[in-house]
Amino acid sequence: MTLVRRNFLRLAGAALATSVYSSITFAQTYPTRPLRLLVGNAAGGGTDILARLLSPWLSERLGQPVIIENRPGAGGNVATGAVVNAAADGHTLLLVTRAHAVNEVLYERLSYNFIRDIAPVASISRDPLFMLVHPSFPARTVPEFIAYAKANPSNVSMASPGSGTGPHVAGELFKMMAGVNMVHVPYRSGAPALTDLIGGQVQTYFGALPVSIGHIRAGRLRPLATTGATRSDVLPEIPAISESVPGYEASTWFGVGVPRNRK
Repeated sequence: MTLVRRNFLRLAGAALATSVYSSITFAQTYPTRPLRLLVGNAAGGGTDILARLLSPWLSERLGQPVIIENRPGAGGNVATGAVVNAAADGHTLLLVTRAHAVNEVLYERLSYNFIRDIAPVASISRDPLFMLVHPSFPARTVPEFIAYAKANPSNVSMASPGSGTGPHVAGELFKMMAGVNMVHVPYRSGAPALTDLIGGQVQTYFGALPVSIGHIRAGRLRPLATTGATRSDVLPEIPAISESVPGYEASTWFGVGVPRNRK
């Protein structure tokens, strides 16, 4: 698994660096100073971990440090606003998630237009989530979860890193397709949402595997299913939600964008 991850990061870093070179107009000496990669989530969450894994490879390729800046809040809008207002010289990057696409229709009065103001640079990855519950939760399978939620309406809380984020959308899709009700509890990022799930403050969370695998193996979290179309190679014993809810599939995706020159 480590070798696969290393190969992925090398390829992702190389593709991203190449895209930066080809997408931005600048002098041949670019980059001339350290780059900033803004992340719209707090440190410790899946998005932050991805950025910190990618940063060393990108730094090696570009020959300059890539500094991670966490700007959590409003489902990524705080970080996006900071990037939009930065100089369009390729030294400020935005880690883009599916939340940025959702925010365009979720928020009516944004100070920017994401499509107009952010230029896409590279696609990094597309990954499924896992439906996680606290070990004390009575359901051990998706059908048992659905039955419990239907028998206890409004008593099941679903954490998310914020409205419009990938975990939130995955949970809302599950609610709609499974015909259950869950109370949405939005957090500023994935790390505190996962912490409260481990502490039993909320009952379920659709989380990324890199930040939850340690807790799963330690018995602090119980995975019910993956949101991918098929089972995960990492946890093949865990079923896909689609095995109980036909047609269900949800995944997160990540990319990088830079501010456009709006002059």
